[in-house]
Amino acid sequence: MILNYFKIALRNLWKDRTFTFLNVIGLSTAFCAAFLLGMFAIFGLSFDQFHENIGSIYEVYTNSQTAKGTEISNANPIPFAEALKEEVPGVKKITRVANGGPLVTFGEKTLKLDVLWADRDFFDIFSFPVVGGSKINPLQNKSSIAITRTTAQKIFGEMNAVGQTVTMRRDNEDVPFVVSAVIEDIPEASSFQFDAILNFTDLPASFYAANKDRWDAHNHPVYLQLDAETSAAKFEKATAAFSNLHFADDIATAKRDGAKPNSDGEYRQIHLLPFEDISFTDFNSNSSKVNKTLPYLILGIAFLILFIASVNFINMGIAKGSQRLREIGMRKTLGASKGQLFLQFWGESIFVFSLSVFFGGLLALLLLDKFQTLFETKASFALIASPGIVLGLLLSLLLITLIAGGYPALLMSKLDTLLALKGKLQHTGKNKVRDVLMAVQFCIAILLISGTLVLWSQLDFMRTKDLGFNKEQVITLPLNTKKDRAQLLQLLRNALEGKPGIISVTAADNILGLGKDGRSSTIVMGFDYKGREVKTNLLNVDYDYPKTLDIELIQGRAFNKQYASDSLSIVINEAMAKEFGEKDPLSVRFLLNDSIQYSVIGVVKDYNFQGLNKTIEPISYFMNPSSPKYYAFIKVAPNNLSQSYDRVKEVWNTLEPDTEFLGSFLDENIDRTLKEERKMTTMISAGSILAIILSCIGLFAISLLVVNQKRKEIGIRKVVGASTSTITVLLSKQFLKLVVFAFLIATPLSWYLTTQWLQNYAYHINLSVWIFLAAGGIAFVIALATISVRTIQAALQNPVDSLKTE
Repeated sequence: MILNYFKIALRNLWKDRTFTFLNVIGLSTAFCAAFLLGMFAIFGLSFDQFHENIGSIYEVYTNSQTAKGTEISNANPIPFAEALKEEVPGVKKITRVANGGPLVTFGEKTLKLDVLWADRDFFDIFSFPVVGGSKINPLQNKSSIAITRTTAQKIFGEMNAVGQTVTMRRDNEDVPFVVSAVIEDIPEASSFQFDAILNFTDLPASFYAANKDRWDAHNHPVYLQLDAETSAAKFEKATAAFSNLHFADDIATAKRDGAKPNSDGEYRQIHLLPFEDISFTDFNSNSSKVNKTLPYLILGIAFLILFIASVNFINMGIAKGSQRLREIGMRKTLGASKGQLFLQFWGESIFVFSLSVFFGGLLALLLLDKFQTLFETKASFALIASPGIVLGLLLSLLLITLIAGGYPALLMSKLDTLLALKGKLQHTGKNKVRDVLMAVQFCIAILLISGTLVLWSQLDFMRTKDLGFNKEQVITLPLNTKKDRAQLLQLLRNALEGKPGIISVTAADNILGLGKDGRSSTIVMGFDYKGREVKTNLLNVDYDYPKTLDIELIQGRAFNKQYASDSLSIVINEAMAKEFGEKDPLSVRFLLNDSIQYSVIGVVKDYNFQGLNKTIEPISYFMNPSSPKYYAFIKVAPNNLSQSYDRVKEVWNTLEPDTEFLGSFLDENIDRTLKEERKMTTMISAGSILAIILSCIGLFAISLLVVNQKRKEIGIRKVVGASTSTITVLLSKQFLKLVVFAFLIATPLSWYLTTQWLQNYAYHINLSVWIFLAAGGIAFVIALATISVRTIQAALQNPVDSLKTE
């Protein structure tokens, strides 16, 4: 009997091969997209889940009450971690962490490595397996270094890395380090990405030794593992006395400046962020909010695409079921039961659906490499091969096929046998189900199209906005060197001087945007001014910094080599001038470290030195010759930018032949900061295109069926004088009404969702009604074009052909 069902299924599917083809194409494409998008989303959500202690690991951050509101920071003082473990019960293990990119040398090889500095508890808290050397504690001894398997291969080749000595540039001298261990390569789904790890006390003196006993210098994150008996909430409450003791001066300053306590009456509160959430949290935006919008949005798009394809499948299953009335009537006459009819329809649906899953998976496998390259992800099929996901897929398959095959079967099996043999169907509710499902399809498509238009507009706005500095003509590069950085900068300036296309050279200790080295940092300094605390971002610059970057100087002057006193002067932006609150900011004098007086000599116009998700904050330029400058900025002429870039690269390779050139234009750096927005925009764009295509496939298939059912009606109308346009409108309007209805439902929802998303940016586009009208118009025009293919053809057909059987 099963073999007979299978034969009938194949015969029916071949008989209606157009619809079978449309179903398989639509479902296969949808499953391909769902597999790829699902992999990407699950990869994002799987970050840091490989750590054995993930449920008890936390990052420490602090909420501080200030006169301007709550400030959130994960930066801590050097003595903070040890004191917290000793004074607050519940800490099982704790570690400080810092990162950097020093040069490491072994023999003739010099490599720039991504390095972490951490305490001994690091390897007890986190699960980074040691595969060679000291497995108990690789960071036990000072001047020891643990490296990854790949790094060991790069440096030592086939040699045994353990026990080998490498040198690292620190405090302007080469310091030897002994390889204590080799660890397994870091998983891609890890928030920590590093090539080597050293003891925290091996940090440069300016970072560690100079701040070893200071509670007012916050420069690194802290991670801890709680005891099994201690909850995060309990621990947080227990830290109140600790904060009041060690940050008494900060709390007193906040009270003096008019800060209000939080709901618990505290001015400074330590909190714990679950480590599994840190890849979804950005403390730089002054928020501890966990934001998993991107992965869940991608999962949502995958689900919506599958939903649209499944609606097509269901609609076509219902529509085709009504064309098999005589078959059903005959089989009922011959004794077929409702269960047998149900199994027949359901079996056909399972066959088509399973075939589509297979082809969709195969297509996703073929496109996987290109997908990984385009979206810079290591997502793979292994992520969606878990028992839970496979079970969910099987349940979805059964449910959708049950609806697509079972609903028509139940509908038809209830019919009177005589009516079925006549091919007459009294049940009219089927069209309502079909219309609702089609309206939902187009509602989703319009929602995605409008979202795409908003995202593209915002991304374009962020890429083209005038940020207040010259991003097109300025090349920036990290000064990675074994030499003294000031010496290298002077050599670079001398070598570039007079070369065609080179206008000026300067330097600073921080970068704008995100360079090829992938590093950025924030230094915030606070000091008292006229009895209140003033905070500012701090930037140590070289001469000609505003001039090189075309940052407008609106008052006073910039640093000048002719003024020896400039080392005790600062240049501020407009936001910092407002912080001082003086009518003439050039009159400002203030003390640092209670003894050194600084004066303001110039004011630059506000510019976006941070992301566009933040308002412009105060920033102050300092001119400290002894402070290292980590980045060079080179302004080039607007013509022949690529030649100027090559010229800079050539000079660098001459000066530093063993160090990779990592120069890039500032507009490239800004573009790198928009990586998440680009991914989101690309995926939603692809999703909206696929959604409208799938919706139109379903619309086309249903229009074929409707036109076929109304062939005789069309013939009669033509005989009595109906024009081609009248018939086309008659056949099209019922579908176009659904598109209009979908537009009316989708537009308010899209408006709300995009408005909420734009609130994440301090600088964003203003939503226009034209964006949503354009989305509806695109859906309407595409739907009309899809329907017209068949309706115009039917309207032009000779009525004799459709009436000759009567």
